[in-house]
Formats: sequence, C-alpha cells, structure tokens
Amino acid sequence: MNRPLRTTLVGALTAAMLVTVAVAPAQAHPAGHPPAVLALPDGFQPEGIATAGRYAYFGSRATGAIQRVDLVTGRSTTIGAATGTPSLGLKVDTRGRLFVSGGTAGDARVLDTRTGDVLARYQFATAPTFVNDVVLTRDAAYFTDSNRPVLYRLPLGRGGALPPADAFTTITLTGAYEQVGTGVNLNGIATTPDGRALIVVQSTTGALYRVDPATGASTVVDVPGHTFTNGDGLLLLGRTLYVVQNRLNQVAVVRLNHAGTAGTLTSIITDPNFDVPTTVAKALGRLYLPNARFTTPPTPTTPYTAVAVRTH
Repeated sequence: MNRPLRTTLVGALTAAMLVTVAVAPAQAHPAGHPPAVLALPDGFQPEGIATAGRYAYFGSRATGAIQRVDLVTGRSTTIGAATGTPSLGLKVDTRGRLFVSGGTAGDARVLDTRTGDVLARYQFATAPTFVNDVVLTRDAAYFTDSNRPVLYRLPLGRGGALPPADAFTTITLTGAYEQVGTGVNLNGIATTPDGRALIVVQSTTGALYRVDPATGASTVVDVPGHTFTNGDGLLLLGRTLYVVQNRLNQVAVVRLNHAGTAGTLTSIITDPNFDVPTTVAKALGRLYLPNARFTTPPTPTTPYTAVAVRTH
C-alpha cells in the first residue's frame, strides 16, 4: 500500500464553550454550560474514548459495555451490551460506526452507534494478546497489540464497506522497534501529519515509532531530550501530537514535522481532576480524557469520570 493514508481524525466536528461543572450521568445539565467533569457509571472502569459531534463513547475494560455520553447535558446511555471481554481503544467513523479494540479477547468489533448492534467482529489473535488501540484511515483500520510486535490491518472497501471476518492482515514490526519483556509494549496509535505512515508509542520504553504500514519497517521519532514514559493514547490534530502518559497524570504535546520523523515537546497538560487518564479525543473545542484510575482498586461502587481540558 504505497498511496498516502488519509487519517480519519475523529471528534473534531463542532465547537462550543465549556465550564467546569460536575454532573451525574443521568442528570441534565443547564443549557449553555456543558460540564468539564463527566460522571460515568460506578464500577464502569473506562479506558477508551471516541467522540462524534456532541457525543462521547466510552468502553469498559471490565465488562466490554459501551457508554454514550452527551457532552452538553452530561446524560449517559448504554448503547453496547456487556461482552464479558474488554472494550479498550475506540474510534468512530463518519458513517456512525464504532471500532472497538478487544484487549485480551484478541479481537475487534464494529458497532452501530445509533443502535448498539454489532455489525462485524474480527478475531486477530489468541492468548497471549492484548488488542489495545485503533486508528482509522481512508481505507483501513489499524490496531495495536500490546503483547506482540505487530499491527492488525482491517481493509475498508468502497464506501467504507467492512471486510469479511478473515480479511485482515498482520503487519510484523521490523527495524528500530524491539519488544521488551511481557508488559504493555505497543499502545496508542495515530497517523503522521502527511498521512503516509503511522505513529505508535511503546509504553515500556516511552519511545515513539514511525511505522511504514506497507512493510512494518519502523524508525524512532526523534523528540530531543524527551521520552514518553507510561505512554498510552495518541491523538494527532494537524501537526500536533497529544501523548497521554497515564500514571504520570499528564499529556505531552509534541509538534511534529510533516513526515512525522521528528518533533519538539512544546508543553505538558495537567489537571487536578486527572486520575490516571488513558486516552484522549477532541470535541466541542476541548480534549476529553477518561480516568481509568489504575491505582485505585476497582469495586462495583468505585466512581469514574472523564475530564475536559483545553487544547494547547
């Protein structure tokens, strides 16, 4: 695949103002005052987020349920039933389809965001596997596997048609990338600003890699003087790459060159409401991040939230 990729950057469809107000998921919020802290169901254990217009979609790493939240009112609705396996990295396409990374299940599924119906499911691998995150381009969806040095490519046909269950390909990473130990390695994924390659973060080393999706060849993205320890979700907006560093409770902001081979750290985003944020999406002129609370023992009554912060 030599033609340029065209990334489908999800969650930058509308703009509005936000102020800091907390709200329960079933409680309406005053018109004109969207909340900056969103309450998710107790015990939900969120990790992934995708946005489309005024809505955010969250996946539960505990049950696999999908929660849709109105970012303006704070109202929350379950649209995807529990699967008993994780729902991690998420992306919504322009056709209203939600692509879901299945974690330890080694799979991905595609849901209709209006009905919650499962449109397709793809079994990429069996244990040990941890399908962690996903990025959409014009003609494919790419998934990371934190337990393996590979990406999974799900080709999209004319009009975005979903392929048959066995039509995915596995891309083995070569070059600079090296798997380290048995912990979480490959994690977040985005495209380069020019759309010709992919960028992944390796959580164990904090390194960013540029990957040729046609060959799997990888090179280190040179960000002088900085590594991204606990790197998790990635979001590319123009030439700005946001790197969530979960247990550090911060988001690194990197200005990339056009090819995505090098960049400069421009700022760090922090917020007192962060509690191990994992992934990030843009909506209503803000960045939204779910608090996974990895350092808090989960119970059925443990509260969870998502936080809105300004872009940098």
